[in-house]
Amino acid sequence: MSETTRAASTFSELVRLSRPFTLLPPLVGYITAGYIAYHARPSADTPFETVCIKILIGALAAACLNAASNALNQIYDLEIDRVNKPDRPLPSGRLSLREAWIFTIAFYLLTLAISLMVNLEFFLIVLVTTFLTYAYSGPPFRTKKNGILANLTIAIPRGCLLKVAGWSAVATVVDWEPWWIGSIFGLYVLGAATTKDYSDMEGDSAHGCKTLPIIYGVEKSAWIISPFFVVPFLLLSGLAYTGHLTGHRSFLIGLGIFLAAWGVYICYLILRRPESLAVDENHVSWKHMYLLMMAAQVGVAVGYGLG
Repeated sequence: MSETTRAASTFSELVRLSRPFTLLPPLVGYITAGYIAYHARPSADTPFETVCIKILIGALAAACLNAASNALNQIYDLEIDRVNKPDRPLPSGRLSLREAWIFTIAFYLLTLAISLMVNLEFFLIVLVTTFLTYAYSGPPFRTKKNGILANLTIAIPRGCLLKVAGWSAVATVVDWEPWWIGSIFGLYVLGAATTKDYSDMEGDSAHGCKTLPIIYGVEKSAWIISPFFVVPFLLLSGLAYTGHLTGHRSFLIGLGIFLAAWGVYICYLILRRPESLAVDENHVSWKHMYLLMMAAQVGVAVGYGLG
């Protein structure tokens, strides 16, 4: 194999290691949060072009952090992936651990460097998020092995802090509203994070990762996570009704009810045959869960645009 061919192959595997297809929901979540802040806390002193540039720089940082955390997770999950996902770059041997570590460290450092270009609040949020992504996968924390703690260390950065970070690119987060919005999405991810654990039960169990499906079984854990597909969106309606969210009140109330109804449908898909979650790598409910997340992110932004 020539040097050019080898370099092209390594680049292709590094792209696979970053799992770019997982980027869309957090990217949409971040950009819509910036859009929400622009409408919720407009500033006559900041030109629209400056706001857009800050949001785009922050989005780039979010993309780099997502790539780094995905790579780090695969490094520490190598033995698990030999069982659950043997075709991934590391267990298949197409990429070395050294190459994966260089990629991971480089993208974490790039994330921190880019985040400094936005503002101090954004940098601090990214710093906390970086720690949480490490704590999920790496020692001595390795929260991935500890049931609900694993879900929390996914939900806080990928649900709550993602929205707060997007807001911080435009307005200060010393404000209740971004945290209310972040809590809605954090609650959703807290339950939805478990869905990825069902098809990984064999490898997780063999290497001591006590995920909710392993602790409680497939059926009981499915019942445990089901309310998280409904309650966050009822909270959205409630916060809009009480004036805690300053977007278009009627639109956000209706949106919350619609999303909660969609969540009920997802619960039905999960609970009618929960055992299929553990054997079907492309369970029909998973598509709806991603679509619901995206619809909620865009919908809330529309509500603030109207408001």
